[in-house]
Amino acid sequence: MITRVHRVDPIQPRPSVLEQAADTLRTGGVAAFPTETFYGLAAAVSNADAVARVFSVKGREATKPILVLIDSAVMVESLAAVVSHTARSLMARHWPGALTLVFPARPSVPTALTAGTGTIGIRWPAHAVAVGLVKALGEPVTAPSANPSQATPPRTPEEVLKYFDGLVDLVLDAGPTSGGAPSTVLDVSVDPPRLLREGAVALEGPCWAPGR
Repeated sequence: MITRVHRVDPIQPRPSVLEQAADTLRTGGVAAFPTETFYGLAAAVSNADAVARVFSVKGREATKPILVLIDSAVMVESLAAVVSHTARSLMARHWPGALTLVFPARPSVPTALTAGTGTIGIRWPAHAVAVGLVKALGEPVTAPSANPSQATPPRTPEEVLKYFDGLVDLVLDAGPTSGGAPSTVLDVSVDPPRLLREGAVALEGPCWAPGR
């Protein structure tokens, strides 16, 4: 396989480039793309074979769930069985942004994404390329970091290629990302919410309460 590299503006990506990337995902491809922190690996969540490829190229254990990116509250409803008032408050305050919320998953969500947990991690990204890719595809995409499991997450397309040249179909090259902390992960499938990973969005217990 030859990995294609497409240059894309990180602020105002051309719709034609995003549409080409979406076409790659529609046909079962896997693409590396920039987010607010690191490069991630995108596959269409509705394509089980493509999702399996993400696990394979990363060497990721099947027991570890994969978070997905969305571009609207409507898309959240297509994945989450329950969206609590607390979750809606957090979505309004921190999305788009580097906060992943873990919801109870609808039965239709592929088991590979949930790793049998019954929950699904969802984030609305603030990066123009990431959210643009989701919009162009019209459905959620996977978004684990574009590195083999246990390796350092990549900030540049060159680092992605060192890991996955010939293993992924496409790299959307938007130059270096900011790096730093990964997204904060908060489980809103339980009440009160449970912090699973500290990250780029600082959360204090009281701010999880609705209306605060």
